[in-house]
Amino acid sequence: MTARPMPARSTTARPIPAGTARRQASSAKRAQPAASQTLRGPQRERHDPDYLLLLSVVALAAMGILMVYSSTGVNSLLGNDPFGDVGSQVVWGVLGVIAMLVLMRIDYRYLRLISIPAFIIAVGLLVVVLLPAMGPIEPQVINESARWLKIGPFPALHPAEFAKLALVIYLAHWLARRGLQVRSFVNGLVPFMFIVGPVLALVILEPDLGTTGVLALTALTMLFVAGGSLLQMAVLAPVGIAAVAFLVHLHPYQLTRVQTFLDPWAVADGDGYQTVQGLLAMGTGGFFGIGLGQGSQPGSLVLPQAQNDFVFAHVAQELGFIGGIAVIGLFLLFAYRGIRVALGAPDTFGALLATGITGWLILQAFINLAVVLVLVPTTGITLPFVSDGGSSLLVSFAAIGILLSVSRETLPRGTWNDADPDRRRWYGRPRLPGAGGRPVSTRAGA
Repeated sequence: MTARPMPARSTTARPIPAGTARRQASSAKRAQPAASQTLRGPQRERHDPDYLLLLSVVALAAMGILMVYSSTGVNSLLGNDPFGDVGSQVVWGVLGVIAMLVLMRIDYRYLRLISIPAFIIAVGLLVVVLLPAMGPIEPQVINESARWLKIGPFPALHPAEFAKLALVIYLAHWLARRGLQVRSFVNGLVPFMFIVGPVLALVILEPDLGTTGVLALTALTMLFVAGGSLLQMAVLAPVGIAAVAFLVHLHPYQLTRVQTFLDPWAVADGDGYQTVQGLLAMGTGGFFGIGLGQGSQPGSLVLPQAQNDFVFAHVAQELGFIGGIAVIGLFLLFAYRGIRVALGAPDTFGALLATGITGWLILQAFINLAVVLVLVPTTGITLPFVSDGGSSLLVSFAAIGILLSVSRETLPRGTWNDADPDRRRWYGRPRLPGAGGRPVSTRAGA
């Protein structure tokens, strides 16, 4: 049977539509290997900072300035400068906002380079504040605690406030570098205690139990988030309780605070005066408050430390239940957005940094509110952003700037960017922005 010859195929190319040709050319260009390209340093996709987080802290700071003026404006009736206290608070606030804006624009990873020097300087300041005056350096003792340091003509600073931020930065660096070793007792908990212990000891010597509690709880929060053993941290609980009990009995005024906390009404004319007046101030505020500025007028209820430790009672007195709930709501919004930033951080250092800053400010706010509401004994810590205090306001705004820097690189789950990620279960090496190039990977998600 003879096979039929196959017809020859035409060698004439079929015309390609212009649109198809352009798409093919574009696809071929994208498919070219990128190994020949070199990028200098880590390449990241940055976006806008977390504006809800920024809004919450700015609103708290604005309310704080308003409350400081409201509680000290009566000075004008006494012939004093009505803007004396609030003026300095505004200056510190402006400096804090500048620090926040600068740090927000700087890559937070560079903080790893200064984490150790900053920590050493902070510990040095805590030592100096306990020493006698040396020339222009003059430690100041306030309320039986050596907490303030005045250097020359500059305003007095609170070294413990700077120690909070320095400890958070260094712990974030150390825990990220330690990786999974934080679960170990010898390589994790023991060196962790050698880092945190000296800071706590120096603050206790002032003595300042309130700040000591904030530092200890913040450090333990970071250790837990980094993957530390919960059992090992549970063992520290009775040790901490025993240490607090010993320190309370060591200082008579702190023992008096505990006894006053148990029944402030029994000593309402003495040691319980401030606590009772705070409760009465919140009670007289009602739902809408007595009005802005009315709480500091002659003949009104006297509230000691209305612009400092008991500023929340002053808010509830003049702005009522609505004002108090607004303050609490702003802190809850800040806590929520801070946790979201930590969860979406592109690396372990950023996640721990966001965790430490959020935990520190929220724990401090919770303790201050608990003191005013008589849930814990009186301590001398401020309500972040709201209480009068230059060092606290400046350092808090600086911390927010770092948190906003992390928020500029947050990513939703499953999203890839060009940063060097180490979030695959706490990678154990530091990732510093280094010089030199690295090839661009062609694998999605590499």
